[in-house]
Formats: sequence, structure tokens, C-alpha cells
Amino acid sequence: MSTAKHLMKRVLMMLAGYLVAILVGLIAVVAIYAALSSLPNAPAYFDLLGVSPIAAFVVPPLGMFIYFLTIVVTAPQTLIFALIAEFFSLRSAMLHMVFGAAAAAGGFFLIWPSAAEEVDLERWADIGIIAAAGLVAGLIYWLIAGRDAGFRRSLSER
Repeated sequence: MSTAKHLMKRVLMMLAGYLVAILVGLIAVVAIYAALSSLPNAPAYFDLLGVSPIAAFVVPPLGMFIYFLTIVVTAPQTLIFALIAEFFSLRSAMLHMVFGAAAAAGGFFLIWPSAAEEVDLERWADIGIIAAAGLVAGLIYWLIAGRDAGFRRSLSER
């Protein structure tokens, strides 16, 4: 019974960590675009992406759509990474951050499959920004669920 309780606790922590990390990652995307829009020679659409959260607050269904779309495009790779971390009890913050960046970039490629073949430097800048937000999301996931990763219980917990 104790093992089932531990497994359920780990699954719930993974889910909570993922949902909060997605929210913080979306906030990080907006913050990065807002900061970069103040640089000289920044693309004009950076300004739009920096103020787009206002639209999400004014029209809550739009914000929920963006949140759930992000969940849909990042869930498969995040689940794989989370299960790897849990099965092998990987508790490194840096590893979770790299997993977060890879999951975010993978989600970007699911939305925009031709982005990798495009030579446009602005598209590669977008991929870097999304990956940087994934680093932040990976750190948040680690703070919530990754520090204690591991389906198997240690001897001190038994």
C-alpha cells in the first residue's frame, strides 16, 4: 500500500510541476520578447509579442487557448523526459532545464515543422527564445517535482 501511495504522490507532483512550469514558461516567453523588443534592430513583431499578454487578460478564452495549446504540443516529449527522470531518479537541476528546453523547442517544431529548414535568422531567434523559456520552465519543474524524482523509494523513506 505504501508503494502505491508513493507512486500516486510522484504522478501528482509530476502533473502539478508540469502545469505550473508551462504557465511560468509562457510568462518567460513574454518577458524575453518584451526585453528583446527594446534592443536596436529588433524585429517589429517582437513588440506585438511583448504586449500580447494584455489580449490574454482582456479575452480569457484566448489565454486559456494558448495555455492548452502549449500543453498539447509539449506534453508528449515532456512525459518522456519526466518518466526518464523518474525511472532513473535523475535529480539534476541542469538536466531538467535541458529537458525543458528540448521539450519547448520540440513543441515549437510541432507547430511550425518547416522552421528547421528555413534560413530566416528571425525564425532561429524564435527557437532560441522558446528554448530559453523552456530552460526556465525546466527549472520550475525541478523545484516542484524534480528534486525528489524517483518512483522507487529510498531506504530512508521506508
